[in-house]
Amino acid sequence: MKYYVAGHRGMVGGAILRRLKARKDAGEAIELVTRTHSELDLTDQVAVRDFMLTEKPDVVILAAARVGGIHANNTYPADFIYDNLMIECNVIHQAFAAGVTRLLQLGSSCIYPRAVPQPMREDALLTGVLEPTNEPYAVAKIAGIKLCESYNRQHGTDYRSVMPTNLYGPGDNFHPTNSHVLPALIRRFHEAVQNGTEEVVIWGTGKPMREFLHVDDMAEASLFVLDLDKDTYEANTEPMLSHINVGTGVDISIGDLAAMVADVTGYKGKLSFDTSKPDGTMRKLMDVSRLADMGWRASVDLRKGLEETYQWYLETGDTARH
Repeated sequence: MKYYVAGHRGMVGGAILRRLKARKDAGEAIELVTRTHSELDLTDQVAVRDFMLTEKPDVVILAAARVGGIHANNTYPADFIYDNLMIECNVIHQAFAAGVTRLLQLGSSCIYPRAVPQPMREDALLTGVLEPTNEPYAVAKIAGIKLCESYNRQHGTDYRSVMPTNLYGPGDNFHPTNSHVLPALIRRFHEAVQNGTEEVVIWGTGKPMREFLHVDDMAEASLFVLDLDKDTYEANTEPMLSHINVGTGVDISIGDLAAMVADVTGYKGKLSFDTSKPDGTMRKLMDVSRLADMGWRASVDLRKGLEETYQWYLETGDTARH
């Protein structure tokens, strides 16, 4: 089987690639295909078409995306909606045109409405207004789900979607303003320790609740869903509701998360909150019962995962993604 992993240099794509390489090393008949952004621009329709026709993969894993936190989404909304729509349209359609029948698309928990009952079930999709701070990104990710569903309905393909909660782990983006909350906190507290900063200010009130999934768990869940036989997958989904939530089913307040990161990094100073900054959605917890019923549950404890991620950050130093 020839697997094409789109986005293999990102955090999730890299974790999935490591697992596929381990399978190959264990004797599975797997051929792996990757391309860097400089080798293949996924927003270029002609380039993606030529790549798919040349390589003819059996399986496509779409982990490529433009991602970021609240600041990045607010600052670059046009980039977020355009790039993600183009990546999804090009990869999914050109995979179909090249005869690819199996595809896994990775989405995001931000697809769900802002005021949705918690925990968020898969059938909450398109039942309300989206969170304004990441609406362009969410619209693009919803479109990706519907692309997969539509090709399945019209062409009989086996295109699946998994919707992870907030991800973290080795390979994350530690940019000081454009990263997600957890890697941003790790970098901020690490630098505070180095600089002897007496106070670290956190955006918002610290009250929003968030769920965090280690990237290794996400990689395992992705391949678990991809490996399900078609009858099992379809028995647990619906033609118009074919995506599956992936998470831990446990959340933590941003304030408590900040305190945990401070402890992991050894920061002893003061924590304060800038309430003039947006909180975003007050709670985002995934209902993961559907995936649990199929036999998969997350296994990495948050504290342990934070310690591992911080150690990776220390070891990679200047080579970490900033």
